[in-house]
Amino acid sequence: MSFPDPDEERTWVFDVTFLASRWTCIYGDGCQGVLTEAAPELVQGCCSYGAHFTGRKDRKRVEQAALTLTDDQWQYRSRGLRAGVVKKNASDEWVTRMVGGACIFLNRPGFPGGPGCALHRASVERGVAHLTLKPDVCWQLPLRREDGVDDDGSVTSTIRQWDRRDWGAGGAEFHWWCTESPEAFTGSVPVYKYLKDELVAMTSATVYRMLAAYLARHAEGAIALPHPAVRRR
Repeated sequence: MSFPDPDEERTWVFDVTFLASRWTCIYGDGCQGVLTEAAPELVQGCCSYGAHFTGRKDRKRVEQAALTLTDDQWQYRSRGLRAGVVKKNASDEWVTRMVGGACIFLNRPGFPGGPGCALHRASVERGVAHLTLKPDVCWQLPLRREDGVDDDGSVTSTIRQWDRRDWGAGGAEFHWWCTESPEAFTGSVPVYKYLKDELVAMTSATVYRMLAAYLARHAEGAIALPHPAVRRR
């Protein structure tokens, strides 16, 4: 579905099939990770390759957030403070530094606080939205925003699910990816409610209200098209 932005020259396009689905993050509860074979015992989720940054502002925000973490929250704090938490990769792109085959912010099994993203844990303990601390790509996943400019200068912004192809050539090698696996479509609420904070941040509060109102009406008495991952069961 699509509609014009009431506050700027932009048309929004939304993947209703995904936003109305019951996808939910199953990190640590069935997630097989994104390596070339299933590796749930590593509890790496989608953190095996580190995070790319969307720009300088994103990178600086994460670097500042790292300085606020404690040893209880972050397994690799001493290394991160000593060597830095970001670096440039072979393609001259800024990414989070890797440690032992995964992102430096990822606490591993055996860490007293349990496995998982140190930035995410800190946000939970502080009672703030995780998008205030984590890299943009991390808090947006599994949502993806794409902006296109038409010949007349108008902008079309699309919000859809993140697919394998969005990882580049390496995505084809993943043994598993959550938005194509029925195990991840077991949430108690539709995605547009589950990921409200993320959708507001990727659009605006006004656009989200319009989207939510449309999807709420759409759900009343309608038979929604099941997500492809569920239809393949």
